[in-house]
Amino acid sequence: MGFSSGGGRSGLSEINVTPLVDVMLVLLIIFMVTAPLMQQGVKVDLPDARAQPIEAKEEKKLVLSAKSDQSIYIGEAQVTLADLEEKLRNNPKAQADKEIYLHADRSLPYGFVVELMAAIQRAGIPSMGMITDPLQRPEQPPKPGARK
Repeated sequence: MGFSSGGGRSGLSEINVTPLVDVMLVLLIIFMVTAPLMQQGVKVDLPDARAQPIEAKEEKKLVLSAKSDQSIYIGEAQVTLADLEEKLRNNPKAQADKEIYLHADRSLPYGFVVELMAAIQRAGIPSMGMITDPLQRPEQPPKPGARK
């Protein structure tokens, strides 16, 4: 019937592919579920913030401002992007605090803001905060039956 006539060892000549197929199907399902999540389909408005305001400390922190025309100010002194890193390295307040607040206009290109952040980091300032306007909640009409 199914006996071998030789005295040699006979092994299975086929590889069992069922476990391989099972693993591949599981991987396929995982990739099908996670692939849509990897695409960024949510539009964000970066300047809006839903965070609690930072409590003001007695001492003022250094503020780096960037206007819509891409002009840059340390405090009230205007600087260029090329000179920003050097000015921050030589600023005693920035080097003492190791913290700066970035006040950037909403209409600035994202790449320009990233360049500012990189210059701040290269200047040896590891801590940076972004200044935003708090969200304004729209007024809700009074509920029916509510008294004023």
